[in-house]
Amino acid sequence: MTTFSPLSGTISERIQQIRQTLPASVRLIAVTKQVPIAAMREAYAAGVRDFAESRVQEAEAKQMQLQELTDVTWHLIGHLQSNKVQKALECFQWIHAIDDLKLAQRLNRLAADQPQKPQTLLQVKPLPDPNKYGWTIADLLNDLPALNQCEHLNVRGLMTILPYGLSAAEAVAAFQQVHTLANTIRDQHLPHIQMQALSMGMSDDYSLAVQAGTTMIRLGRILFGDRVT
Repeated sequence: MTTFSPLSGTISERIQQIRQTLPASVRLIAVTKQVPIAAMREAYAAGVRDFAESRVQEAEAKQMQLQELTDVTWHLIGHLQSNKVQKALECFQWIHAIDDLKLAQRLNRLAADQPQKPQTLLQVKPLPDPNKYGWTIADLLNDLPALNQCEHLNVRGLMTILPYGLSAAEAVAAFQQVHTLANTIRDQHLPHIQMQALSMGMSDDYSLAVQAGTTMIRLGRILFGDRVT
């Protein structure tokens, strides 16, 4: 499954083309892993204020080079290793990929001493995928009481990355499962777990995620082209 088709024009023109297709309720997050600073500045000039990185060290270096862009919000979207938690709390306003209870509890302990606590999302796998981190739906529901004890996490919703190879219909159905799960959790009225945000959809499937009610899309390749590996 792919709905990705390379857009023509500059980074700025691509951003504008995509924005014209999005509801006002959807937040466009530019995934800048391995993206040069010059390209990030072009995205900023085009109105992007949300940058996402997968690695704490790369984000820290880029933040030093972009210090004058004081209205940027930084998102961590990659798997967070336990030894990087303290630095992640210092570098990011959003952490999308809290993917197990142990990590959540460690983040909660360290966040208690932070003056500014990040907004966080719980990573869930609506379909089996050994290549992805995250809770299954059943395991997340089981861990909710313990997560609700993490009062410093500022849980704001769910995040997902779908398995490769799904049809468009299968992808929409999986995104809708995550949306339904958010509603189920919201109905429990847990004081420390909010369900205001859904981080679903990347370059290949963001339009399908929009159909399923996402509030955040994470776009890299469709904005900046293929990364240099």
